[in-house]
Amino acid sequence: MCAHHLLNFYLNHHSSKLHIMTTQISALISLICIFINAFNPSIPATIEMENSNDKIEIVIESNDQMRFNLSEINVEQGQTVALTLKHMGKLPKAAMGHNWVLLRPNTDLASFAMSAMKAKDNEYVPVDAPEVIVNTILLGGGEKTTIEFEAPAPGTYSFICSFPGHYALMQGTFTVE
Repeated sequence: MCAHHLLNFYLNHHSSKLHIMTTQISALISLICIFINAFNPSIPATIEMENSNDKIEIVIESNDQMRFNLSEINVEQGQTVALTLKHMGKLPKAAMGHNWVLLRPNTDLASFAMSAMKAKDNEYVPVDAPEVIVNTILLGGGEKTTIEFEAPAPGTYSFICSFPGHYALMQGTFTVE
């Protein structure tokens, strides 16, 4: 709650430097959350997956402690994947936005995250980035969204939250068999 008040105070008193400072504040909030996580275990995972031969439904949750409740997702090639991202937190999108981005194999996560930081106008997903297979929109606390896509070729893929500073804690493996 403290970080939220700091953000609102800052935004109300320094609107001319909003873009630069929002990124800096987001990084500060990320560091605070990392510190909090060292003393507060993440929420228990509640995995919801419904699977049929043709379609799999996956629900992945994110929170204000910069965590996904799933770090591994397994699907079959060609399956239709219906992935729902739920932001279980309370902080607004500007302070603690979360998305889900599926990246091609062997993507350098740190390099991608650096380029994503510069893509604020596209919700921190670089436009036409060849690394991105599919992504959700950016969510604030209490929001959810669903995307559908066809599972790609067999292999091991990475997924992350591309909001500035989040990928280090919010990442996982998407395996296609």
